[in-house]
Amino acid sequence: MSQGSNFVDYVKICCRSGHGGAGSAHLHRDKHTAKGGPDGGDGGRGGHVTIKGNAQLWTLLHLKYRKHVIAGDGDRGGSALRSGKTGRDEILEVPLGTIAKNAETGETVFEITEDGETKILTPGGRGGLGNWHFKSSTMQTPRFAQPGEDGQEVWNILELKLLADVGLVGFPNAGKSTLLSVVSAAKPEIADYAFTTIVPNLGIVAYRDNRSFVMADIPGIIEGASQGKGLGFRFLRHIERNSVLLFMIPADTNRTLKEEYAILLNELEQYNPELIHKPRVLAITKSDLLDDELLAEMKLELPQDIPSVFISSIAQKGIPELKDLLWKEINAPA
Repeated sequence: MSQGSNFVDYVKICCRSGHGGAGSAHLHRDKHTAKGGPDGGDGGRGGHVTIKGNAQLWTLLHLKYRKHVIAGDGDRGGSALRSGKTGRDEILEVPLGTIAKNAETGETVFEITEDGETKILTPGGRGGLGNWHFKSSTMQTPRFAQPGEDGQEVWNILELKLLADVGLVGFPNAGKSTLLSVVSAAKPEIADYAFTTIVPNLGIVAYRDNRSFVMADIPGIIEGASQGKGLGFRFLRHIERNSVLLFMIPADTNRTLKEEYAILLNELEQYNPELIHKPRVLAITKSDLLDDELLAEMKLELPQDIPSVFISSIAQKGIPELKDLLWKEINAPA
């Protein structure tokens, strides 16, 4: 199975939590006691549907065909103040960066960002109170108890936004996959045509003194991505979680560097204006194609408000300088 079919970043599931068990209305009886007081125990809580972060996971594939998740019901309370057993919880493990939303309202319920972090998505019904809770000076032998609370049935969306230090931004064929394959151990599919990358690729980039950072190569955008053209929203969703954006423009572009940069920036702003405030670095790729005269010309075209570097992944040109720039931006004080 290729990485493309393995990568799933969106699932819709119906979560049904367990009903709470009913409290018991038992009155104490034994061979010495004909008419004892209330000793009915509480019902057990219904099972929760919970979400748990797992740093080893990188896709929601394991949940793709699991449309219904049903937690267990709580047991009834018993005599001698015995509480009913709690219903079985259903725990769904997800990659870090997963956001849970209510499918009906679109409202974000929470997000999971740490390994082992556990949050309740659909709470189970509370168990009913046994009759001993209702004993009072005026009511010595209550013969009633609380019923258990119903569970809930909710359609939820789980959506993965990759957590990475650097997100690569550029049109298809800007050299993003090639860069990732050169600076990390990731092996993205690479070919000389647009939209080779159809799913995000993550790579660990080794830096000086055994330090490292995570780089994400995400499907290339085209003009109109923010309206959902091309791979549109699927791509842009992942950029939101990157701390630094690396804009990549090939040296053989048909436009000027400023024009291409302005179009990429506009796509991001249309989708989510907050993305514009992220730190940015510009890399001019395929610069091995440039002679000294062309290089000097293109340097005059560079946008002024962004640190930039000329690189060639194939010729290994400018790669150390690029890593230095990225490291500086990742660790710049907020």
